[in-house]
Amino acid sequence: MSHTLYAEDPEPAERVPAGPLFVPVRPGPAGCTARLFRTPFGGRTAVGFTSPQRLAAALGGGQPWIRLSEHALRALAEPVGATGLTVDPRLAPTVPRMNRRDAPPDRRDAPRTHHLLAV
Repeated sequence: MSHTLYAEDPEPAERVPAGPLFVPVRPGPAGCTARLFRTPFGGRTAVGFTSPQRLAAALGGGQPWIRLSEHALRALAEPVGATGLTVDPRLAPTVPRMNRRDAPPDRRDAPRTHHLLAV
């Protein structure tokens, strides 16, 4: 059976790769590392953006990034338990931002976590 795709089709019959993505990274001792995020349900996911403007809108203009294909990003993320890939997410902080010196001593050095919102 042949599936025909229409412009108004909300769920295409075939999954189409997202193409080259702008992937947020953080510097590390061996170079750049792709940033991973958590979904609202606690699962780990890789994140990619379709434009540098969308990345900057979600993570700020100073966020470093690299270009990767969807396949390459999945290959990097899956060995560390991030089986999902979210494209063009909107991010929201999990807790109100507080000054790190006002945080409890055991949380002062903890990284800030972001959760994804559904788009």
